[in-house]
Amino acid sequence: MENIRRKNKMIETYSVLMIDLLCVVVSYALALFIRFNIIHYEYYPRQFHFMVGAYIVILCLLYNIFLDANSNFFVRGYYQEFYYTVRYTFIMVVGLVVILYLTQQSYEFSRSVYGIFAILNTLITYAVHMIFKRAMWKYYRKSTSADKMLVITKDILAEEVLGNLIKGKEWYYDITAAVVYDADRRGTAIRDVPVVASRDDLYETVIQMMVDEVFICLPGEPLIEIRDMVQRFEEMGLTCHYNVDLFSHANPNTYVQQMAGYSVISFSLKTRDSRRLLIKRLIDILGAVVGLAVTAVLTPFVALAIKIDSPGPVFFSQTRIGKNGRRFKIWKFRSMYTDAEERKKELQAQNEVKGLMFKIEDDPRITRVGRFIRRTSIDETPQFLNILMGDMSLVGTRPPTEDEFEHYNGYYRRRMSITPGLTGLWQVSGRSDIQDFEEIVKLDLEYIDNWSLGLDVKILIMTVFAVLGGKGSK
Repeated sequence: MENIRRKNKMIETYSVLMIDLLCVVVSYALALFIRFNIIHYEYYPRQFHFMVGAYIVILCLLYNIFLDANSNFFVRGYYQEFYYTVRYTFIMVVGLVVILYLTQQSYEFSRSVYGIFAILNTLITYAVHMIFKRAMWKYYRKSTSADKMLVITKDILAEEVLGNLIKGKEWYYDITAAVVYDADRRGTAIRDVPVVASRDDLYETVIQMMVDEVFICLPGEPLIEIRDMVQRFEEMGLTCHYNVDLFSHANPNTYVQQMAGYSVISFSLKTRDSRRLLIKRLIDILGAVVGLAVTAVLTPFVALAIKIDSPGPVFFSQTRIGKNGRRFKIWKFRSMYTDAEERKKELQAQNEVKGLMFKIEDDPRITRVGRFIRRTSIDETPQFLNILMGDMSLVGTRPPTEDEFEHYNGYYRRRMSITPGLTGLWQVSGRSDIQDFEEIVKLDLEYIDNWSLGLDVKILIMTVFAVLGGKGSK
């Protein structure tokens, strides 16, 4: 659970660092332009001023890294932010004066540049900071990247709890729904947050929702009931925050934190190092760029073959379920006839997979070209676009269809607690040979529980050999 805070801290720290670096460079460049091209035009030694610019960048890095002055960046108001920006610029200018004095270069530097730079950096940095905060609060919170939160509370507390959470200046979560545990208020809204369930249908509703975290505020409820609730949500792969200190700290994945003024204990069945997740995302982006380049080369030939073989579009898109219930459009080269979805009902009795998946060996809906591009996995190459957009990863779990997801229980739902992948453990463990959905779920959960960058690399290598060996999806 500490990794959740670390991830948000990393985003906050490095985003502000990048903004500050950009602002000081722009401010310094503008200061030089104003001094030597507007106030008084004259030649200035560019090499020397480039070196001074390097000093400013280094000072900015040192300030952000060692002073950690932006640790409370998102909770600072307008006046606080202005104070911190003025203090930051003052320290930067004083530091620059000291460096130039100690290196005996101060006599070469225009005094007016100090003042112009100080004014510009204060104004530009302050403006960009406030714009960035507003963007994160207004847009990031509503994006699919933000943590989607379900609030469970009592009728008498609902207004207060939701009000405090909404007013909280945390930028990383979005309250998407509420559960009034002790009353049936389904179909209504509290503070513009829809009430979606009560005690009776809580778990059935959550299974079908897009939710990452659950905030529980149920004072007075029996301890055994709360423990059961936390356990059931953990089994779904969700993070739970409880605002009353009922549990011991024996669980290594439990820790106390502050959330919108509430003291909460947070629980998670499995945690992942945010730095390794960042590396995984960078690998995904690199792999997606390379994959899209290959797809661009293949597309004219594949498109022509598809068009000649059967009428209809070149690409096929379908709504799939991503991480914790997020919907997204998955893209493939079309490998079936255009009436494939309608004919699926007729073929349901021939389904060879036990459980919630549908697959038959000689599917009559697949075209001749479709069989080839499926066998070689060419049909899946457009999914590199999904990977680049962040809906999928190179390695993960299989994203289910909406029809499949409607029949999920809490155990099945946990396989959606990570970003779905182009390939995964169950694909390389048997590809299309596995005939039981329970076995697929077992392998997906094994991947989730034992995830590492090394495992991803191993699966990618095994996938390459599986495709080259003609063991692609059929």
